[in-house]
Amino acid sequence: MEELTKTEERIMQALWKLKKAFVKDIIEQLPDEPKPPYNTVSSVVRILERKAYVGFKAYGKTYEYFPLISKTEYRAASLKRMLSQYFDNSPTALVSFMVEETLSQREKQQLLDLLHDSESTTSKPDGDAK
Repeated sequence: MEELTKTEERIMQALWKLKKAFVKDIIEQLPDEPKPPYNTVSSVVRILERKAYVGFKAYGKTYEYFPLISKTEYRAASLKRMLSQYFDNSPTALVSFMVEETLSQREKQQLLDLLHDSESTTSKPDGDAK
């Protein structure tokens, strides 16, 4: 799966949210101020179509666009790409980086609690299961 530019990704974010849309709908969904020109967004959507991220249904000369790739699929591919490019394919290195660089003390505690809860539910003795 080809990596998207920041502009392409912003447009895909709008399409994922809208499910299907005309170019004017995509423009309305974008947080940019001022809004990008119609022709710019239309060109980017056509690039996304060539990359097989977007499909369309034609109504005469008007096109309604829809995502061909789900947000989950793109997220998974992006995470794999990030793991290989920045963390030597090590999920442990990624999590370690996140814990050390991005999580607050409260979030770290919540993560520890989540791990502890997960451990206790998966390691019950056989006699406790009913």
